[in-house]
Amino acid sequence: MTSLSTSTLRVLDLTDDLAFQAARLLVGLGADVIRVTDRPAVPLGTADHLHWHAGKRVCRSADLETVLVRLLPDADIVLESGPVTTLRTLGLRDADPDAWSRVSHVVVTPFGLTGPRSTWLADDLVATAAGGMAWLGGDPGQAPQPPPRQQATQLAGTHAAIAALLGLVARRRTGRGQLADLSVQEAVAATLETGAISWIHAGTVPGRTSGVYGHVAHRVFAASDGYLAGGYSGSNRMWDDLLAWMDEQRAAEDLTEPRWQDPVLRWERRPHVDDVVGRFVARHTAEDFSQEARRRSLPWAEIVSPARLLENPQLRDREFLVDIETSVGRVADVGFPFASRALPRPVRLDEPQHVGADVRWLDGPEASPHGPPRIRRRLVSNRPGDDKAGGAPGQALDGVRVLDLTWVLAGPYMTKILGEHGADIIKVESAHRQDPTRFAPSMRLRPGASHDDSGYFINFNRDKRSLALNLRKPRAQEILRRLAAEVDVVVENFSPGVLARWGLAYPELSKINPDVILVSMAGVGQTGPWRPAVTFADTLAAMSGLTYETGGEGRAPQGLTFGLGDMVAANAAALAALELLYAGHGGHVDLSQLEAMAAQLGPALVESRLGGTRRHAVLPDVFRTRGDDRWIAIGSAAPELLTTALKIEREADEHTDFARMISTAVAERDADELAAQLQQLGVPAYPVRDGRDLVEADEQLAARGFYVDLEHPLVGKVAHEGVVAHLSETPGAIRRPAPLLGQHTDELLVELLGLGPDELRTLHDEGALE
Repeated sequence: MTSLSTSTLRVLDLTDDLAFQAARLLVGLGADVIRVTDRPAVPLGTADHLHWHAGKRVCRSADLETVLVRLLPDADIVLESGPVTTLRTLGLRDADPDAWSRVSHVVVTPFGLTGPRSTWLADDLVATAAGGMAWLGGDPGQAPQPPPRQQATQLAGTHAAIAALLGLVARRRTGRGQLADLSVQEAVAATLETGAISWIHAGTVPGRTSGVYGHVAHRVFAASDGYLAGGYSGSNRMWDDLLAWMDEQRAAEDLTEPRWQDPVLRWERRPHVDDVVGRFVARHTAEDFSQEARRRSLPWAEIVSPARLLENPQLRDREFLVDIETSVGRVADVGFPFASRALPRPVRLDEPQHVGADVRWLDGPEASPHGPPRIRRRLVSNRPGDDKAGGAPGQALDGVRVLDLTWVLAGPYMTKILGEHGADIIKVESAHRQDPTRFAPSMRLRPGASHDDSGYFINFNRDKRSLALNLRKPRAQEILRRLAAEVDVVVENFSPGVLARWGLAYPELSKINPDVILVSMAGVGQTGPWRPAVTFADTLAAMSGLTYETGGEGRAPQGLTFGLGDMVAANAAALAALELLYAGHGGHVDLSQLEAMAAQLGPALVESRLGGTRRHAVLPDVFRTRGDDRWIAIGSAAPELLTTALKIEREADEHTDFARMISTAVAERDADELAAQLQQLGVPAYPVRDGRDLVEADEQLAARGFYVDLEHPLVGKVAHEGVVAHLSETPGAIRRPAPLLGQHTDELLVELLGLGPDELRTLHDEGALE
């Protein structure tokens, strides 16, 4: 394992599987992670143990409190997860708050530390139901299906790692640590794309569509020997080039008729277009089609198994995979979502090392336990609309200024996270580069909406100021370079090479702003043989192995009907930016959305090498209840609990027979009442929430104020999905609605660049500020 520096983060890990991902990500930041437990060994398979705990030292002690008290003074982060009733660290914190005064303390529970259901239980299945994610998967009329590989708990773990670094960044300014409260339900509910906001803005509830995406013309298509993800949305160029390819092979059928050039008609007649495209795809092998599509810069990808990540030339070129040194040899695993400067690639980790109760931090007692000197950052004055001026507490990222050059979902979601924790987000956009979330009718959600009140844009772009720049104009590019000198972070998701054409590639950018952090979020990264690839969320999921995991038992893979990959990449990008902000370094984060998605596969790759060690808990499943399309998720529990709770006589041990008896027993029960009854008996259960339920009927989300109303100038009062990381001293907040296009252009150019009225008038007249 890479040697640790004297500024290495020191992490105490008391997580269960609700937040294994948090500690793993901190290992990926080069942290010294000591896992401390006083409980019997969890019966994890070898693949699980290696994936989640490689790179850690594991201390199993009957006297957990003594070990914690000894290690705590030099710890930076303490992570704990599990049901509220089993948590250990909160009691220790209450008993001696001074000992915790400099620690970033993060607690992850199924439903949060407050609210009427704070003590309820959930595993990954139940969390996907409670947060609205399970509802979106599967076939119409059939049981909802959560995405594979513990996506709910991995999302919660990533948000926990983000919260830990937010706490450390805030400590730079205040000198104090704090407690962060993370709810797995809220982490899921914040990651549904249009799952809830369709109800908020349009009064509609997206249903299950067998994997057919509802806002972009992409889906899974059958090739002659496998499957592909792709479609024909995007720019007109993408449609024209796909049509030309089909016509070359005399497979375009009637799509060459002029009427099909109308994107509205193509959308309205999508089933017909899909049929024609599907017949064309079926002529080819999946690998050949994906290679040719990549050559033509079209967004298609072969759906590959996790095992095939080992042969992916893009991942190999970028040294994404991790090697774990074990007693039986080296084992390959999926890597981390970005390359940390503290743990450069190629990464090699040791298998978990078991140590005694006298374990000590690797750096030794003489090293500074709290990292490098504080970075000096600009302070931003309070602006109209900011609550801090009215006496509200400060935020972790107060004083951090971000230049947001992103569009669609992954980039805006990342800057949204920074904005809700106090960063000043300057969103550069233009009517000449039309963000689909503003301009595409299918993504506006609101009936009759314009580009200024698109529901999709409103949700993901709150807490930002809009500066209109037509970057086709040389003067606008000059203004952009001047703005880049005045910020702390620049975030972009252009195709590789675009920034270089404007003189803002990292080497040039760092000359005009030596401390700047540049976060690039290209689909497959800035380097490698697939560098020019055009990607969508579904193609990245296909490349990563995740889409493959949605198939099985004779069923073709479905894909996901929401942009999970975008939001996974956004979370990773936020973590990467926070690492550099905390460390006080500028730098270039070359984030590959493909790598971020592949890093979310859990132990799938290790399983493919070591054999079938995937765990199957006792009967976690989704069952139909009383009402129209109403369901309940029942998580892992002892069969005896279920038979008692449901008053059934168990006649067989087979999963199918027991599942059938449960299904019969719950079919006429109300899902909410049944969930409450099962929870009282210690069985994880929750109704499967749809978007309307989340916003209007879920008492836990309501009690915790998850949906936040803001007054938008065109829409009026409208609900927004809320903050996930609740920090005790710098709690995060949603302060201002999404901006109108170019709403703050003149304000920002005066504030940041000192432009006068004459220069502004000239820039407007030249069309640079459109």
